[in-house]
Order: sequence, then structure tokens, then C-alpha cells
Amino acid sequence: MTKKTGGPSHSPREQSLGHRVAKNRSLLLMLLPGLLLLTVFCYVPMYGVVLAFKDFVITKGIGGSPWAGLKYFKEAFRDELFIQSVKNTFILAGAKILIGTPVSIAFALLLNEIKNFRFKKLAQSISYLPYFMSWVILAGIFFSVLALNGPVNGLLELLGLKKIMFLGDSHYFRGVLVTTDVWKSFGWSAVLYMAAIAGIDQEMYEAARLDGVNRFQNMIYITLPSILPVICINFILTLANIMSANFDQVYNMYSPTVYKVSDIIDTYVYRIGLRGMKYSYGTAIGLFKSVVALIMVTFANTLIRRVGGKENALW
Repeated sequence: MTKKTGGPSHSPREQSLGHRVAKNRSLLLMLLPGLLLLTVFCYVPMYGVVLAFKDFVITKGIGGSPWAGLKYFKEAFRDELFIQSVKNTFILAGAKILIGTPVSIAFALLLNEIKNFRFKKLAQSISYLPYFMSWVILAGIFFSVLALNGPVNGLLELLGLKKIMFLGDSHYFRGVLVTTDVWKSFGWSAVLYMAAIAGIDQEMYEAARLDGVNRFQNMIYITLPSILPVICINFILTLANIMSANFDQVYNMYSPTVYKVSDIIDTYVYRIGLRGMKYSYGTAIGLFKSVVALIMVTFANTLIRRVGGKENALW
């Protein structure tokens, strides 16, 4: 029986675009709704960035408004309040990342060592429950708990210490913001690390147990290195939000008495750009924020790629 030889076989890379689209049409159709939402709500509004370079007049619209060049960028960098908001954003967001990331990793490692399945699930459920609560609700709770007549100050008074205005004193307010943000998010952030830990080959633990390795050494020499790529990628993605510092939290908890240490870029843009109706100025600041975030993510990815290798980087 002779074997027929047709034309040369083509690898997937050599196939035409139309052939690949027809072959994967069902998958592409499933992708279409998400792609449309992304386009409509993320890419189409990017046209509004033009406002940063125009003297926007509501009656003339974006297209009819005169060009202003870099006027609003120069105005922003001469504005002391804007400079202060940038400083506050970096301090608050940086502190939340530097404290929140190790707390989430440590919690995931410790949670993995719990052998009682029911207690483990209960602890995990309780830890990430605050993540699903709105900052509007949590701000009200913290206002009550940290008030001068609240339980925290009541405890300080019993210990013979002075009462503290946690939400009205600039010396304590940043600490309150960082602590409450880490408390709210560390449980949910640990879910990602728990999923990575679940994928570790159990034979490595068995081999380590035969060599007399204890549970703490397992965490340090097996678990932590195995989830390092996930930690690096999550760190890179987290840096994308370093210029945000959580608008919902700050807006619901701050007051004019602590503006100096808590007024971030987003709250400043909200007050000046939206409430003050300086749309072009607000857009210029927003564009600056996005560019800096892109630079930070690119820098972090490049650094991790060079130090930790290509497998630990995002691209």
C-alpha cells in the first residue's frame, strides 16, 4: 500500500490568518463580548486625553476647544498642592505595597501549615471577608472605633495614656490608612499565593521530610522559592497602582485637617478637576499619573527580568 504524499504540511505559524481565525472561531466568539467591553469602556474613552492639551470649553466640546499645548502640565508642576499630592501618593501607596505584600505572603505560608481543614477554611474565609465590604461602610466603622469616645481611646485611657485623634491628627492618619488598607486586603491577596502553593509538587516535601527538614525549613527552602514567580508577577502588577493609593479609602476617611499628609493625586483631581470644573487641568494630571505608572511597571519588570530571570518577569 503506497502512501500518498500531498502538498507540504504547514505549521501553525505558516498557516494564513484567515485559516487560523476559521479554525478558532468558537474561541474568538467567546472572547468577543469581553473584547467589546474593554474597547468601549477602556480604549474609546482614551480620546478624552486630548483635553490635557486643550483649553476646554463645554459649549464648544473637545474638538472645538482651542489647543493649549503644555500649559496645564507647566501649571501643575508649579502647584505646591499638586507636588504635595504626588508625594503623599508615593508614600501611602509605597507603604501599602511594602507592608501589605509581605503580610499576605506570610499569611499564606502560615495558613498552608494548618492541618485542620475546617479551621483552615474558617480562618481563610474570615480573613478575606473585609475585602468585599465597601469603604463607605468600613469608614463609618473606623470613625466609631477610633473616635475620641470610641473603644480604642477607651482602652488607652484605662492604661493611663492620653487619648489620640487618630483620624484628625496628621501624625497618626497615614498609619491609620496603611493599617486599615492592609487589614482589608491581605486575606484576599493571600488567595493568589495559596493557589500557587497548591500547585507545588508534594514529592519535594516528602523528600525533604526524609532528610529531616522541619516545617519552618520547608517554608523557607521549598514553598517560598516555588511561589517566587507568582510573587514577582504580582509585585509588578501591584506597581501599576502605585499612583492610585486607593481613592475610595482616602476620600471616605480624610478631612481638611489631614489634607497635608493624605491628599493624594486622585482626591486632588476630584476636588480641582471635577468639583472645581478645571477639566483640562485634571486630565493633564491624570495623564501624568498614567505615564508614571507605566514607567514604574516597566522598570520593575526590567529589574526582575535581569535579577531573577525571564521566568519571573511579566514579559
